[in-house]
Amino acid sequence: MLRLTLFSLLAAAIAAIAFLVPAQGSTAKLTGEVGPGFSIEVKKGTKDLKTIKAGTYKIKVEDKGSIHNFHLLGPGLNKKTGVNFTGDLTWTIKLKPGRYTYQCDPHHLSGMRGHFRVTA
Repeated sequence: MLRLTLFSLLAAAIAAIAFLVPAQGSTAKLTGEVGPGFSIEVKKGTKDLKTIKAGTYKIKVEDKGSIHNFHLLGPGLNKKTGVNFTGDLTWTIKLKPGRYTYQCDPHHLSGMRGHFRVTA
């Protein structure tokens, strides 16, 4: 009986650890948002993205303005939504060390842009 209880506890502990620790090769999630007003941002969780390690990520792009687009560019990356597009989509992106810019192409000169740095 004691063995069965210990085995059950051990199995539960292993399952909990497996749930909490991401598997090797998992893809972290980012969110990019533009509009409906004159705002644009990239977040990891609930925080504005300033620095991130190089690697493969999924970014959910939420384009909420028919007069805006979401454009992400940096070393080896140049992806964007269309200005007339509104809706959500997800990209799998590979970030290499360097500086990345996200912007609304029609309004980047008026401040609808931001940057983050990718480290090795």
